[in-house]
Amino acid sequence: MAARPEVIRVLIADDHRMVRQGLRTFLELQDGIEVVGEAADGAECAERAAELVPDVILLDLVMPGVDGVGAMELLREAGSPSRVLVVTSFTDRRMIVPAIRAGARGYVYKDVDPAALATAVRSVHAGHVLLEPEVAAALLDSGSASADPGPQVAPLTAREREVLVLIAQGRANREIARALVLAEKTVKTHVSNILMKLGVADRTQAALWAVRHGIAPEDEGGGPPRRQ
Repeated sequence: MAARPEVIRVLIADDHRMVRQGLRTFLELQDGIEVVGEAADGAECAERAAELVPDVILLDLVMPGVDGVGAMELLREAGSPSRVLVVTSFTDRRMIVPAIRAGARGYVYKDVDPAALATAVRSVHAGHVLLEPEVAAALLDSGSASADPGPQVAPLTAREREVLVLIAQGRANREIARALVLAEKTVKTHVSNILMKLGVADRTQAALWAVRHGIAPEDEGGGPPRRQ
C-alpha cells in the first residue's frame, strides 16, 4: 500500500480578512496543502504558530501592533520550526531586507499567480530559499553597500565550496547530501563551518555572498532561486 503524500500545514497571517479568506480558499483547492489557522497580526501569528506548529506561515509585513518582522523575531525567540513565506504588496527595499534578515525563507508579492503561490509554498517547505528577482537584487545591493571592501574571510575547503554552490542554488541539506554522496549530518557540519567562516547569519546570506563573490554566478544557475 502506497504511503500517503505529506500534507503541508499552512498558517495565514494578514490583517485583512478578505485576503486571508482568499488565500485560504485558493490553497484548500491544492493537493497536499492544508490551511490550519489564521492570524490578524504578528502577536497572534506567534501564538497560533506555537499552538498549531504549521510547516509554512504565509506572513504579511504591514500589520497593526506587531508587524511581520516583529512576528518573525517572536517566532525565532520561541524556537519555531515553521518556515516563513512573506506575501506582501510592498516593494520598498527598506522593508525587504529586514524581512529576509529576520528569517523569511521566501518573499513574493500579493499579485503572484495563484499557481506560483502554491509552488512557492511547496518550495519553501522543501527547504529552498525563494526570492523574486528584485528582492535578490535588493539584498545584493544591501550587502555590497555594507560590506567591508577587503573582508577577511577564512578560506573555504574545496568541499565547503561545493556545498556553498549548492546552498546558492537553493538546495536543502538532504539534497546536498545526495548530490555529494555525504551523510546529512556531515552536510550540516559543513554548512555551520561555512556560515562561521563567511561571518553570515543564515543560508540566504551565504547564497548571496557566493553570488557576489563569483562562486555561484547567477547566469550559471547559482544565486537565489527565481520564481518557480
